[in-house]
Amino acid sequence: MLFKPNQHTYSEDDLRRYAAFEIVYTLIDFAAAGLFLIGSIMFLSSAWENFGTWLFIAGSVLFATKPTLRLIRELRLAAAGDEKDLGKRFEKD
Repeated sequence: MLFKPNQHTYSEDDLRRYAAFEIVYTLIDFAAAGLFLIGSIMFLSSAWENFGTWLFIAGSVLFATKPTLRLIRELRLAAAGDEKDLGKRFEKD
């Protein structure tokens, strides 16, 4: 992870933004897992397979948004911090 709150003094807004991203990230995890679970149950009945497939696709889209969301968060918070040691922080992970 590029951004580590304990490695730099960030504003309250930066820390609030970090926390908001973490909450959204967790909500995406729950939503994607729920879609996959419901889709799996629907696959037990041939009448529901088509809808179950769409739930798998929706869950996959949610899982694909996670790294995108994390990258956006990291870049925004890195831009708010000290760019000089960004490479050093990246190497330590």
